[in-house]
Amino acid sequence: MQVKGFPTSSDIYLELEGRKVAVVQSYTAKASKSSQFVEAFGESEPVAAIEGQRKYTLELTRLYATDDAVSDGINFYDLQDFSLVICKPDRKIIYSGCEWSNIHEEGQLNAMVAEKITVVASRRIEISA
Repeated sequence: MQVKGFPTSSDIYLELEGRKVAVVQSYTAKASKSSQFVEAFGESEPVAAIEGQRKYTLELTRLYATDDAVSDGINFYDLQDFSLVICKPDRKIIYSGCEWSNIHEEGQLNAMVAEKITVVASRRIEISA
């Protein structure tokens, strides 16, 4: 495997209807499942575990709206059903069906920047480069 380089902020971005609307400086991702145990009468331990639904929670730091998004009047509070795209040297990770759950802003004059946005995603796929 040849390493092509480290991801930059242009390699992590929000996409809405096929258009890049914001670049992201950094992110953290957390995946969880609501798995359940199957218990049988008379057994001291579960006999199986059943996979439950997956949930993806992402914390995005320092989001900058693209010039096109700003000129189109798009703002972070109006975003619905968007995707987070993370380009790595050997693959692309796409979290889709995203909705924001928390936005933290720090004010700067004439800057369309959100300091932190917490996002929940319904799907995660990986595509090999």
